[in-house]
Amino acid sequence: MNLILLSDPDFISPDRVRLTDRRLTHIKDVLKAQIGQSLTVGKLNGLMGQGTVVSKKTDGVELDVKLDSKPPKALALTLVLALPRPPMLKRILFSAAMLGVKKIIILNFNRVEKGLWNSSSLKPEAITEQLVLGLEQAKDTIMPEVVLKKRFKPFVEDELPKLTKGTLALVAHPGSTQYLPGNSLKPLTLIIGPEGGILDYEIELLKSAGCQPIDLGPRILRTETVLPYVVGKLS
Repeated sequence: MNLILLSDPDFISPDRVRLTDRRLTHIKDVLKAQIGQSLTVGKLNGLMGQGTVVSKKTDGVELDVKLDSKPPKALALTLVLALPRPPMLKRILFSAAMLGVKKIIILNFNRVEKGLWNSSSLKPEAITEQLVLGLEQAKDTIMPEVVLKKRFKPFVEDELPKLTKGTLALVAHPGSTQYLPGNSLKPLTLIIGPEGGILDYEIELLKSAGCQPIDLGPRILRTETVLPYVVGKLS
């Protein structure tokens, strides 16, 4: 936790917060912060700054906070992701938030196991937990938006063209004749399919919506690796 992320319920006055949850444990046991010590803090969807420890007890810690700096710039990338298994979804959400992705669309593909849509990992609190962990790691405060889309064809035909307008829209698809381009001034829409691959029918629909299939090289990457790989190559 490189940043103590705060929200409205934490504030007991305009410039003071009281923390009683896992952040208390982190401040006491990991940071071992003492009275008078300054910590990096940020308000959810707001500014960042410093929090000075003014009270530390077993049941809570209080900080005087000064929020005066902007969070880091968002990554100009929208992620469209085939729903993966819960452990992988957690890692991807964490990584996406950490990298600065601010819009994540979780999409159904033919080879997505239908039962995964009933997973507890898709509950709002489970998604938020991983996003918060990513923000804390990266020293960011702006919460990504996550949207669930269970119907592939209506999304691709009706919504994706509007989403990708003005962006470089890429689909990670082994065997494609095109490869990852160099740095682009355009924002990026990145589509990552399921572990079992994207069907030809689905690829054709994505191409009709203006998306370009790309091959990422001779190594077959896991879903969770594609996002940081592409961001690293294009940054």
